[in-house]
Amino acid sequence: MPFAVPSPSVRALLAGLAALAFLAAPDGPARADPRKAAVFPVELLDPGVVGGRRARPDETRKLALVTDELKGMLAKQGGLEPVDTAAQAAEIAKQGPFYKCEDCAAPIARTLGADLAVTGYVEKGSNQIFNLYVRILDAATGKPVRAGQVVIRADTDDTWAHAMRWVVKNRLLAEPLPEKS
Repeated sequence: MPFAVPSPSVRALLAGLAALAFLAAPDGPARADPRKAAVFPVELLDPGVVGGRRARPDETRKLALVTDELKGMLAKQGGLEPVDTAAQAAEIAKQGPFYKCEDCAAPIARTLGADLAVTGYVEKGSNQIFNLYVRILDAATGKPVRAGQVVIRADTDDTWAHAMRWVVKNRLLAEPLPEKS
């Protein structure tokens, strides 16, 4: 059967559908694999104690809670694949706390095969006011990709988890993360 040339109206319809498909497609080439992120444990900074201190058991539990919240949201909403950081536990302990250095997490993330390094800390202001900071660094360069901060105004599991969800949604993933070139 011979090939029939579409009429001008059908050609216009097909061109319109192609344009809509182009506009709906994400910017840049589609990634076959999700980007990998080394999400390091959220740390505690208590500036009221000279030389720092170890987190109390209730603080350790909350830090683990917000770290898990961060990993889950970056995976679910950010499309990132968290990598296990346990293999570099000794180096993490040696380099940490990460809030004292600019980009010391990036080389560790690279060693783990990650594209991004994600660090965070909670700064204790008082018994009921805390500041939560989170940064995403490019593992290859150590340069910041995104950062966010929020004040926590009560010392409960719910307020800490809510603060982390807010930072991820409204600061870290408010716009798509830039692709590596």
